[in-house]
Amino acid sequence: MAHTDALPPGPDLAAGVALSDVPTNGVLAGHVAGEAVLLTRLDDGFAAVSGSCTHYGAPLAQGLVVGEEIRCPWHHACFSLRSGAALKAPAFAALACWQVEVAGERVFVRAKTTPTRPPAPRPRRPRERIVIVGGGAAGFAAAGRLRELGHAGSLTMLSADASAPYDRPNLSKDYLAGTAPEDWIPLQGDAFYAERRIDLQLDCEVIGIDSPAREVHARNGARYAYDALLLATGAEPRRLDLPGLDHPHVFTLRTLADARAVIAASGEARSVVLIGAGFIGLEAAGALRARGLDVHVVAPGKVPMERVLGAELGGFLAALHAAQGVQFHMGATPAGFDGRSLALADGRAIPAGLVVVGTGVTPRTALAAQAGLAIDDGILVDATLQTSLPDHYAAGDVARYPLAGETARVEHWVHAQRQGQVAAANLLGAGQRYAEVPFFWTHHQGVDLRYCGHAGRWDDVRIDGDLPARDFTARYFRGGRLVAAASMGRDLENLAIEAQLRDGI
Repeated sequence: MAHTDALPPGPDLAAGVALSDVPTNGVLAGHVAGEAVLLTRLDDGFAAVSGSCTHYGAPLAQGLVVGEEIRCPWHHACFSLRSGAALKAPAFAALACWQVEVAGERVFVRAKTTPTRPPAPRPRRPRERIVIVGGGAAGFAAAGRLRELGHAGSLTMLSADASAPYDRPNLSKDYLAGTAPEDWIPLQGDAFYAERRIDLQLDCEVIGIDSPAREVHARNGARYAYDALLLATGAEPRRLDLPGLDHPHVFTLRTLADARAVIAASGEARSVVLIGAGFIGLEAAGALRARGLDVHVVAPGKVPMERVLGAELGGFLAALHAAQGVQFHMGATPAGFDGRSLALADGRAIPAGLVVVGTGVTPRTALAAQAGLAIDDGILVDATLQTSLPDHYAAGDVARYPLAGETARVEHWVHAQRQGQVAAANLLGAGQRYAEVPFFWTHHQGVDLRYCGHAGRWDDVRIDGDLPARDFTARYFRGGRLVAAASMGRDLENLAIEAQLRDGI
């Protein structure tokens, strides 16, 4: 018997369904010509859009519907059910749309259509020249959104990286494990920047900002004039000042070049030590274990990520890795590296062909400070992401912004992208307040943990569900108020909590 691919779940919408089958709130998941399609009821009729997220292909039927929007269950991208438009990162490509017809008491989904996109709006504050410093999540998202919002002037992105903007979260996950091909990593190809007239300058290190003259100075001598500026300089790995940590086999893991260097070195090593037991460190530990290396994790605390997740959940993640052979050295401090082993302060030594340092990052604020912008463990911005100097904005890992009555600097990929999108609107005069809930996902030994909110400090954690069954939600409270949640196997619940937290913001 010939093999046939299984159809997506739900009815054949091309054959029609009863009007009463389409929920008043929500979507009816089905298929048309083998493609997953969502049929939804709007105030003025019906609409049908693709059922797969354009980010990583998640089944959107398992997501959350809020008004005329649907939110992805995996990475919380947001789409319009009416037009298919990608409204919020991490997805940037729109969903496909289908023609819908009502005949009697039945509704039919017909041919795929090219959605009619409204013309780009006229910016409230037209700009002749916009410069973005930084080629990471925030800078990339801002550049794309600026063109969507009708910015017709010049648009320059200055990136110190040698590679065009890429999928950084994947570097410590599938890419490092060897299961993600190279062509998954760029966020877009060259044509994207050409079509949108984004002047992307790579290997371009910015060394100064002359704010009175409205000029950015690059190390290569080039000068870039601007009417409005976005600083998306991100963060850089913390370095450890210890003997031997300048050895060629000691790495950090922040850039694509870093990941390639670790992969190359892992091919000649039998053992690797990860200094640091944060999310990136544990993801890298899992990825390198998948490559067959002996993997050791060294960290000063009792339990990985106890401060962020609590002892019970942190211990659960550590146990997932330990079951696959990752060896933990908790309560330990590195003392030096001689190229063959990592010495610990208590006199022990761990054989290591390479060392990966993952002890956190610090915001890149030197440019902003030199330009006279207000700094406090990040670039201080107001609710619209404007810095202390008009027409100068900051977004992403470097920005410290108002959140729930205090200020916060959040180092999450989706958060940086969404800040970039809001900053883009405000560069054009929108005056939009940034009010998104921070969200990230992290991958450990085949399972994903999703986290929404910003606990900062929390004083109570309540876990509902079964950790060993990988079906739970941990809720974090401060003074009795819910501030964050981490979940596994409960994607819809995590989306609902995110929506609840957003109402609070």
